[in-house]
Amino acid sequence: MSTLHITIDDNSGFCFGVVYAIQMAEDILDEQGYLYCLGDIVHNDVEVERLQQRGLRIIDHEQLGQLQHETVLIRAHGEPPQTYQTALQNNLTLIDASCPVVLKLQNRIKTSHDKSDKIYIYGKHGHAEVMGLLGQTGNQAVVFESMEELLQHDLPTRITLYSQTTKSTDSFYSIKSKLEGQGYEVNANDTICRQVSNRDKELRKFAARYDKVIFVSGTKSSNGKVLYQVCKDTNPATYFVSKVEQLEPGWFSAGESVGICGATSTPMWLMEEVRDALLKYEL
Repeated sequence: MSTLHITIDDNSGFCFGVVYAIQMAEDILDEQGYLYCLGDIVHNDVEVERLQQRGLRIIDHEQLGQLQHETVLIRAHGEPPQTYQTALQNNLTLIDASCPVVLKLQNRIKTSHDKSDKIYIYGKHGHAEVMGLLGQTGNQAVVFESMEELLQHDLPTRITLYSQTTKSTDSFYSIKSKLEGQGYEVNANDTICRQVSNRDKELRKFAARYDKVIFVSGTKSSNGKVLYQVCKDTNPATYFVSKVEQLEPGWFSAGESVGICGATSTPMWLMEEVRDALLKYEL
């Protein structure tokens, strides 16, 4: 039997928006045996595979345009207005599992755009949530990933600033203060999800408690990349895995304490599988 002392982080795992989307998908799969979903329901390959085995069919926007008289799930990231227009034209029933935090942000951005504000969004280019936000402005907002990128634009004296919901609050306010330090007037709209942004502080405390940390996340998860780095900065003996098979016994020594944690897109069952695999190690 394993001589490792293993703890799973209670605060890791799906955020409520993802829990809600997956619950809706599972309910419909139980009823009708299959369901179309626009994009990966969550940025975690093994969870997507689990749901595909139950009948989830992942489609992209091009395939959505060719689909008619079907039911389609909108995932937690939200969608631009064009998706809803396509659904109307093609007689599609939309099951909208957009996260309430994202929907509120979309509404605020649309209101600002309608007032003719030039909008700047701190977020990841091409990210599903960001595409939905851009759509509220007719794709006229400026998306930027760093202060350096933002300053490459010809900025107005008054800047209306928003953020993707999963960005770091510290980074958002740092950008705001740097802009103000350069003489810009900043209307900063903090719409960052605290369930996500507070995790970095919680994870620092968690990672510091253990000899080794296993961070479990899908490789497509932006949030996973950020939170893994938080753990790694706190505890250099942090290892990233996206599935159990990537664990290596050579990482561990007898008697060590191991903390298992993950992204907002990491299912608890996967972290439990990692724990169970570690418990079988004979060191």
